Formats: sequence, C-alpha cells, structure tokens
Amino acid sequence: MKKIFLLITLALYTTMMNAAVKVDRIDPTFWYAGMKNPTVQLMLYGKNIKQAEVTTDYPGATIERIVQLDSPNYLLVYLNLSGAQPGEMTLKVDGKKVKYQLKQRDKAGAERHGFTNEDVLYMLMPDRFASGSSDNDQIKGMNAYKNDRTQPSLRHGGDLEGIRQHLDYFNQLGVTALWFTPVLENNSPDSDNGFSTYHGYATTDYYRVDPRFGTNEEYKRLTDEAHAKGLKIVMDMIFNHCGLEHPWVEDMPTRDWLNTPEWLEKAKQEGKKSVNDLYLQTSYKLTPVLDPYASKVDLKETVDGWFVPSMPDLNQKNPHVMTYLIQNSIWWIETVGIDGIRMDTYPYADASAMAEWMRQLNEEYPNFNVVGETWVTEPAYTAAWQGGSKVAKINSNLKSVMDFSFFDKLNMAKNEETDDWWKGYNRIYNSFVYDYLYPNPSSVMAFIENHDTDRFLGNGRDTLALKQALALLLTVNRIPQLYYGTEVLMNGTKEVTDGYVRKDFPGGFPGDTHNAFTAEGRTKAENAMFNWLSRLLHWRKGNSVITKGSQTQFIPYQGVYVIARQYNGRTVLTVLNGKSTAATMQVKRYAEVIGSNARVKDVLTNRYYDLSKDVELRPRQVLVLEY
Repeated sequence: MKKIFLLITLALYTTMMNAAVKVDRIDPTFWYAGMKNPTVQLMLYGKNIKQAEVTTDYPGATIERIVQLDSPNYLLVYLNLSGAQPGEMTLKVDGKKVKYQLKQRDKAGAERHGFTNEDVLYMLMPDRFASGSSDNDQIKGMNAYKNDRTQPSLRHGGDLEGIRQHLDYFNQLGVTALWFTPVLENNSPDSDNGFSTYHGYATTDYYRVDPRFGTNEEYKRLTDEAHAKGLKIVMDMIFNHCGLEHPWVEDMPTRDWLNTPEWLEKAKQEGKKSVNDLYLQTSYKLTPVLDPYASKVDLKETVDGWFVPSMPDLNQKNPHVMTYLIQNSIWWIETVGIDGIRMDTYPYADASAMAEWMRQLNEEYPNFNVVGETWVTEPAYTAAWQGGSKVAKINSNLKSVMDFSFFDKLNMAKNEETDDWWKGYNRIYNSFVYDYLYPNPSSVMAFIENHDTDRFLGNGRDTLALKQALALLLTVNRIPQLYYGTEVLMNGTKEVTDGYVRKDFPGGFPGDTHNAFTAEGRTKAENAMFNWLSRLLHWRKGNSVITKGSQTQFIPYQGVYVIARQYNGRTVLTVLNGKSTAATMQVKRYAEVIGSNARVKDVLTNRYYDLSKDVELRPRQVLVLEY
C-alpha cells in the first residue's frame, strides 16, 4: 500500500512539473532599447514558475542570469540588451513562447529636462481637484470603496481627465509645472472607520494608473497636452512602502522583500491582518539617519519600521527590490514623459540604495530633476541630503530637497511681531543664513503649505499674511511650490482629519454651484487673490533676476525685512513689514542695493515709490520693487 501511495505521489509531482508554466505577468510590462544601462530585470509571475527554464534568441539580447526567489511563483530574468533593437522579442519559458515588446525611445535621456528654479510647481490631489468623467467613479473588480464627497477621508471622484480639462486654468494663473500626488493603483478597501487611500500613497500596482483616475493612456495624453501648453508634469513616487493589498504582501517574492514582516505571519496564523506584538512602527523621527551618535534601535525603528500598518515597508537593501523600483521610475519617464519626480518619505528608505537610484537616474537623464521629501525643520539636516554635500557620509546624488525650515519658520512668523532679535521674520533670516550648507541653494524647493500640513490660512482668511508669504516664496533663491486652491483662498486645518486641508476645488465636480475656475464664478475676494498672485507669477516667469540673480538679505530692522536679488544691473527688492502696526523702511540702510535709483515700481500694484526718502509701510504691507 505504501509503495502504491509513493508511486501515485511521484506521478502527480511529475505531471505537475511537466505541465506548461503559465506566465501571468511580466514587470516591466515592456522595455526600451538603447538605454545606457543595457541590463533589465524582468519579474515573471505565474504559479510554480520558479523552476522554469527561460531562453531567448532575439538578436542582441542575452540572458545574464536567472534568479530563483523564495516564492515558487516568481522568477527574475536579467537580460542584457546592449545589442538589441526595438521590436517584439520572444522569450521561451519552459518551451512556451511569450512575447515581450522592446520599444523605441522618444528621445535621448539628455534631452529630457526637469523642473528648475525657473518653474513654479502647483501641487494638487487628483481625487480632490476635478472630475472629468463619471465613467470611472465605480470600477468593477476593485476592493470595496465608495465615492462620498460629504466624507473628508473617502474618495470624491476626481480624475486625470478633470485635470486635463483645466490645463488652461494653470496657464491663466501662471504656474509652469504640475505635481500630482500619486496616481498609481491603490486597490485598498475603505476602512470600517471611513478612511480610504484616495491620497495615492499605498501603491498596489507600480505599472498601472489607478482606474478611478483613468488609464495609462490618459496619463500620457494629459502629459502631452500639458507639454503643448508649456506645463511640466512631476510624478509623486514612493519607494519606502507599498500598499497592504499589493500581491507582494500575500506572496512575498523573498523572505526579506519587506522590512520586519514577521507580524504578518502571525496575523495569518490568527486568521486576520490586525496588528500584533511583532509589528514594528516607525518612530517618524528622521534624525537617527544622520545622527553620528544614533543607537541601533533608534535607526532600525526609523528605516525598518512601517509607516502605518496598511503600508508595508519595502526593503531597499535587497538589490532585486531596488532594481525593480529603479526600473519603474525609468519606465514612467520613458512611457509618459514626466518632467520630474517628487520622492515621498525620502530618508525613511535605505540611504545607500536611494543614492544608487539617483546615480543611475542622473547618468541616464543628466538634465532631469528629483526632489526628495526630507521632513526635518533644521537646514543642516536638509542640506546633508542634497547631492554633493560635504558633510554627508553618503552622497545622495539628489539634486533637490524640500525646505521644511522655510515652511516651519514662516508659519511661526505669521503669528508674531518681528522684533530686533528672534521672532517674526528674524526666523526666516536665521534660516537663510545657513544656505552655505547647501551645495546648490537654487535647487532647494520652498513652500508655505502642502497636503500634509495645515493650510497657510488656517481656518481664517488673513490675506495680508498670505501675500507676504507668497511674495517671499516667489522672489527668494528657491524653487517655489504652491498648493492647489491657495489662489482662491482655500483654507482648513488637520485638527480633525487630513481631509480638511484636502478639500475639493470649487467648480471641479458635477453639481458644484461655486466655480472658482472662472472669474465669473469666483467671489470678489477670490478674484482679488487670484489676480494678485497671477500678476506676480506671470512677472516671475522668465525673470532672470529671480532665477539667476545674487541674493542679499538684511537683518530685520525695526520690524522691516528686506531681501534683494540682483542680476546684470537690475534689482528686485522684496520689502516686508513684519509688524501689525505701521513701520518705516529707512532707505539709507539699504544704500548698497539701492544705489542712485530713486523712482522704482512695485510690481504687485504698479505703483511707483521714491527711494530718495524713507518709505512708510502699512501694517503687514509687502512691496516687490523693481529697478
């Protein structure tokens, strides 16, 4: 009996092994010929594909190596394409033919130019900006979700088509680049307590636009039409983590594909995905990454802990994981033609692996740009993440970083009186004095608010403070980033939920009675703010004094803060009264940048001022003087 059982078992095993392996998926879904790095990693997915034999006779393509992973359902094939031309290649997987496309690149990598300090980025959330189609509101086959605009943390139905239909609005405003929060598939079900992944930061498919936003083809169309109107597109990416519903979580390619995944095994044994005692939460404290005295436990919590339980932490130290992510970023550059990348939660990922990503990207696209989110409010920390830093242990190769110090100090200053030492605009002055730490201050991105912070206006509408903040943002030596709706006085705070700083843009959705996309639909106050900011943005566009000029700042004096930009004999003077009472700009103090110029124009109002005598300033007044 035992012998018969063994024979049956052997027969079943032989039948299973001899059965044709079915390739369910290959990532990347296609690739490009003529890349500087000729090697591409193909991730083949299919039931019991691990032992499959893979060959190809495509001219110029050779298999460098095949990597078997822990899971029986994945196989990595590393192809060298150094001699391959565009065309349809054939892979033989256990003798079965699988077609794979090698495409022609639209342009050489050096021809792709990213955003610079000549641009103004406009950041928006696709779900909350505008709905251009109702056809994608409910997608069959997605995990349970619903659109409900009355709920701040559920999906509201915005999409890429809605953005495309309003491209002219961005030109009217005067911005030059659009940064969307992530557009890739986030197939997570709504939670029981009314939360969803409308924000896009829990990726479940790195090669597919979330169908509720549209299709890959619609993303490409939007980008092409934006380019035709002089607008750049910046893609938000996340290498630190993915979404809990990503196939990698249920079927991990290797045991170390994720950081600290032990709690998932215990959860499976318990028949649920609830957090247990094996779960490691990140501390959200980024300082250990650069701290020369950091303990191992603090560093591990920062970089190996999960951002939240629904966002599995990817292990960038695994070279196969990192190769997958690097290729994915290149694929989107080539496929859609994006003009830049904003990398989420940058210091949470492995620093060496991220530096290698940037090295490869810079080699392939020397004129491209990536900005990393580095949320620490001290300039010394942020500066160490910019490529070429003399104080960093690892050269990040990262061209741009986000200036959280500027954001933090400005949001304190708006509620203070500028004194002679520390408060008010002294905070901004004392932040800029550390610009010597940055290898390239003009490639640092500054902002006054974003999707993760309170709106600058809070729950009010203090346009005096807002105008001062925007004038400063748009005239200093930085890449400026705006947040959607500020131009029409959108406000809100996070004290209840993030959704209150991510409200729907008025007029972007069917049934809206208030349309802030048109002058006719805006209120008087909204038009006043829109027109003021639009005038400043259009003046800034192509203005070499702002983009190339030297910067001189003066210590705030009797409440007045002055910054000068100078280039080729031209000067722009930004003057801010940092007090809620009248103040005087004593012109002799600024003689070194004023010179003999007397009659100067305020670009904000087209009013002329006489700098041969002191200038009286109203409470919280701002001037942008040009001469």
